[in-house]
Amino acid sequence: MIRFSRRALLASGAGLVLAAPALAYPERTVRIISGFPPGGLNDIVARAMAQALTPILGQPVVVENRAGAGGGIGAAAAARSAPDGHTLWMGIVDTQAINPFAYRDLQYDPAKDFAPISLVARFPFALVVGPSQPGIASFPALIAKARQQAEGITYASWGVASTPHLAMERLCRALDVKMLHIPFTGQAPAMQAVMGSQVDIMPLPAGGAESMTRDGKTRALAVLAPGEIPLFPGVPAIKTFGVPLETGLWKAIYAPARTPRPVVDQLNQAVRQALAAPVVVDVLRQQGAVPEPSTPEALAELGRTEMLAWGEVVRATNAMVN
Repeated sequence: MIRFSRRALLASGAGLVLAAPALAYPERTVRIISGFPPGGLNDIVARAMAQALTPILGQPVVVENRAGAGGGIGAAAAARSAPDGHTLWMGIVDTQAINPFAYRDLQYDPAKDFAPISLVARFPFALVVGPSQPGIASFPALIAKARQQAEGITYASWGVASTPHLAMERLCRALDVKMLHIPFTGQAPAMQAVMGSQVDIMPLPAGGAESMTRDGKTRALAVLAPGEIPLFPGVPAIKTFGVPLETGLWKAIYAPARTPRPVVDQLNQAVRQALAAPVVVDVLRQQGAVPEPSTPEALAELGRTEMLAWGEVVRATNAMVN
């Protein structure tokens, strides 16, 4: 809602009611829609952001989980919301760059239906192996075994065309090896299968992978990051082995398209402040990530480049969901 100042409206009879309108935002509770179930990484990060944003915006900020279709149900709900800044969307690489190619009947357009606000952070993957796989003691041993036995190595993911599925496809293409994909219905059952050595390996967000390796339930072979990360001291980055692959998840805040630019700018500044809040910094640190605020324009460019990269992998592997 646009409100005009009382002083301007009561200006003298000279007719000089020219005062610029003052934007009253936000006027009520702000919700962040997450396209994934409670308790997962997206939910954890969204709730930390909501907690930090509440005092900054001066209104309650809450998280609403709309799970299903690889985040697509939540994305479609966010895209259809009023473009007034009171509904935000926690988008991830899957929803913004992969789903347009993997789903034939997508109910939203990530390039047209959202106003970018800011990147939140990037979350590197760690490649983990189950505890009962003595023949896979290192990343070179993994690749050697994969070359000896075509599709003899199995890897888990939380679904067809999910980020770990396509990350492994990118890895196999880079190394010219074949591995067998075993999709599950979510991250938790996929992790259980790896810990039980029913599936050999899995790329996981570093935070989840670290908790499994700390308890001795898996071993980390490499991190798919530019270099070593604090969560995995001594675990080599995959580029150490001559593999030019850096991949993982990224998360960002969006508003519905046509949200007024003053609101976008206010939200961008609010997100920047929230990313410096201890609650957010601590949650990101636990996940092997650091705050990475951006301009709306930089986030839009990230979306374009990521769609090119992931779209190529989806087409090459025919990783279609429906």
